[in-house]
Amino acid sequence: MASPLWGTFAMLSRSAAVLGRPLVTERPGTVLTQCRTVVCSSSGAILPKPKKTAFGMLKITLVVAPFLYIGTLISKNFAALLEEHDIFVPEDDDDDD
Repeated sequence: MASPLWGTFAMLSRSAAVLGRPLVTERPGTVLTQCRTVVCSSSGAILPKPKKTAFGMLKITLVVAPFLYIGTLISKNFAALLEEHDIFVPEDDDDDD
């Protein structure tokens, strides 16, 4: 049974072939990889390389770490507030007697 994703690629391939540009070959079992398809402009000039984000993982870490820490502090304080007002108190049911 063909996957629904393959049907989408096949439909795109047929619609692109109508325009005169084959997009995907219709062979079951082929592996499709994502690649840059536009490498030249309409005048024929080769386009420059795409920009590469410098220090990508460092930027992600600098944004995620503080918010993760702040989130843990908020949840810890909220759990203490719930326990203080006896809204949610874990029961000590030890049946080891």
